[in-house]
Amino acid sequence: MYGCPMQRGDVIVRFEKVSFGFGIKKPLLDEVDFSVRRCTKITFMGQNGAGKSTIFGLITGASKPDSGIINISQDLTIATARQVIPRDEMEFTVREFFQSAFPKKVYDIDPKIDTVLEAVNLVADHDRLIKTFSGGQQARLLLAFALIQDPDLLLLDEPTNNLDKSGITHLTKFLVEYKKTCVVISHDAEFLNSFTEGVLYLDVHTKKVEQYVGNYNNVLADITARIEKENRKNAQLEKEIQEKKDKSNFFANKGGQMRMVAKRMRLLAEDLEEEKITVRREDKTIRAFTIPVQTDLSGEILKITSFKSMQKKGMVERRKNASLRKNQHLLLSGPNGIGKSTLLESIANGTAKGAVLSPGLRIGYYRQDFSNLDFDKTVGEELATAMPRPFEEQLRSTAAGFLLTGEIFNTKIGSLSEGQKGLVAFARLVLLKPGLLILDEPTNHMNFRHLPVIAKALSEYQGAMMLVSHVPDFVSQVRIDEVLDLEK
Repeated sequence: MYGCPMQRGDVIVRFEKVSFGFGIKKPLLDEVDFSVRRCTKITFMGQNGAGKSTIFGLITGASKPDSGIINISQDLTIATARQVIPRDEMEFTVREFFQSAFPKKVYDIDPKIDTVLEAVNLVADHDRLIKTFSGGQQARLLLAFALIQDPDLLLLDEPTNNLDKSGITHLTKFLVEYKKTCVVISHDAEFLNSFTEGVLYLDVHTKKVEQYVGNYNNVLADITARIEKENRKNAQLEKEIQEKKDKSNFFANKGGQMRMVAKRMRLLAEDLEEEKITVRREDKTIRAFTIPVQTDLSGEILKITSFKSMQKKGMVERRKNASLRKNQHLLLSGPNGIGKSTLLESIANGTAKGAVLSPGLRIGYYRQDFSNLDFDKTVGEELATAMPRPFEEQLRSTAAGFLLTGEIFNTKIGSLSEGQKGLVAFARLVLLKPGLLILDEPTNHMNFRHLPVIAKALSEYQGAMMLVSHVPDFVSQVRIDEVLDLEK
């Protein structure tokens, strides 16, 4: 399993002048060219909503290009590890979930399931329901779902989301040792640098794919060097253009034969203008933002006296006194499956038996699966629900700070990329003005450029906050006053 055929290096996927969009007003790809070779490990990078997951859909055949040619090697098998498990599959058992990977019933599937679960470091009863697994465990199931198909080409869409440190370490080791072709969408630079041999960068502005050799650090250095070179060339051209324009104006005022010289100078200036290079625009970063705090609160906002956590012998109730007041930040820690998301959800819903909330408290809840957003509402409609009296100018200004402008503002939540849903969730928190922030893996799906801005906003939040995150670099940038470890 996972072995590489003899023809290493053969091109197995080639895009030639491929264009794709959702209608005339939403073009995503413009005559894109790139190729993927057999037994290589490639990273796909680009801004949230640029169209990376769409390209995966074009490779698998789930979507068809508007124009251009997509060449896929004959008999090439492809499997995708999706970002999230669809809602209609949450009621599946583990066995039913893996069986759905195949068009026909597989009668000896149980040993195959055990093999791929071992590969992703997960132990699970085959009759257990998918919805009972934590977000991190579901991330492992998504990877195992792709592996059980033993594909020639493995497509991974944000595979580190929800994974704890041991999960990411295990996945990294797996990819380093993986012998077949793998293309990964991720914003996790450290993870990517551990195995990537090449990078495909989808530029959201030009709608083209740029192909680079090397890991993320190499690519960043290449792009930076290219931008500096292009800026230098443009500066030199700008100087020459201005000189030609000055001469043209000078000779034009002389009259007679000098007007012909002026015309020639003007034409030379126009020729130089055409030589100027359109410098690559870097991914936009969200604006710095502040999450306002609910003002009519004082004293203890949240008191925890007990919680449940998953131990080897099952779910166990633990006694623990923890208290949160204004401007106090709590980090909830522990491995995947210990019960962190369950505790956060019960507090957010007001159903936690061992937690007491301040009366009249507004809770801003960032769910890792965004299921508390209404997928049938547009971005504008969803954001309006966070305001007691929607104020159009404030609503649109807040949305714009999170890059939710133009067509995106009027797009249904369900049609957004996962990263864009995350931006909607943060914009909603700003408009809600909560007294308690509950954040469950807020870095998931996020463009890495946004993370320092988000970390600063959370660090400066003056209400009570509970945070779950398995990204140490992000946590180190957020002010944490207390840690509650569900494992200890």
